[in-house]
Amino acid sequence: MINVSVGVCAYNEEKNIGNLLDRLLGIKSRKVNIKEIILVSDGSTDRTNEIISNFQRKSKKVKSIIRKKRYGKVNAINQILKKAKSQIIILESADNFPKNGAFDKLVEPFKDKNAGITSGHIVPINKGNNFMTFLGKFMYKLHHEIALENPKYGEMIAFRKVIKKIPNSAVDEESIAMIITNKGYRGIYCPDAIVYNKTPTNIRDFIKQRRRIYAGHLELKTKYKFHVPTVSNSTIFFQILKDKPYLIKHFLKIKLAILLELYARFLGIIDLFIRKKHHYRWDIAYSTKNPRN
Repeated sequence: MINVSVGVCAYNEEKNIGNLLDRLLGIKSRKVNIKEIILVSDGSTDRTNEIISNFQRKSKKVKSIIRKKRYGKVNAINQILKKAKSQIIILESADNFPKNGAFDKLVEPFKDKNAGITSGHIVPINKGNNFMTFLGKFMYKLHHEIALENPKYGEMIAFRKVIKKIPNSAVDEESIAMIITNKGYRGIYCPDAIVYNKTPTNIRDFIKQRRRIYAGHLELKTKYKFHVPTVSNSTIFFQILKDKPYLIKHFLKIKLAILLELYARFLGIIDLFIRKKHHYRWDIAYSTKNPRN
């Protein structure tokens, strides 16, 4: 059994946090022992704090840090790092939902002392045949295929507690990966550690999300010389070209997806280098916040 502390950062997650806590408290495993679940409510103004309090009455594992002001996710993660008692921390986004057995797959590599950080496989739950559903699934299809060759990190990660804090960043998971791999530990992608995620259901939220992520990746590249695999346009294009049947079948949708991504990346460049906007406390893409829709 590997003991873990689960950290969850939440901001106005009343539609999701109860389902996630039910799942976390219901996990039964012979490999992973969840010692504690640390929730940071970062300036929530909805029922998030009330829901967390209800779960604290149900289980001593649930611990909370309630903050009246919103300081941003990196600050919340640093609070989790201070409080966590286990040497392995799982960082789970409040609006995601791990599949049964996902934590087992995510934590198993830590039997190797050289393993420093692992990342799960993000699977969109959006339904329907519209373009936005295709766009979300297409993006994470690419991310999965690229991560199989060169790990990338997001939404659900596990890592050794070998750091005390992380610097401000718009892409916290990749920042953690940067610090840990720079210490000589291995980064590992776990394709069977599936976490369900809702992607934006409108173009405005897609652009908002993608520009922030690209600006964050660019900052890691320019400031710290850390290259996230998907920061390279050529890497993305070559991956698209590898699956020719899929490309031919969805050519027009893929063409539009590329144009939207390039536009978002252009805005990310403007944000970072001209506007000096770092997205440390980012604008919320609200269409991602109700996984039941």
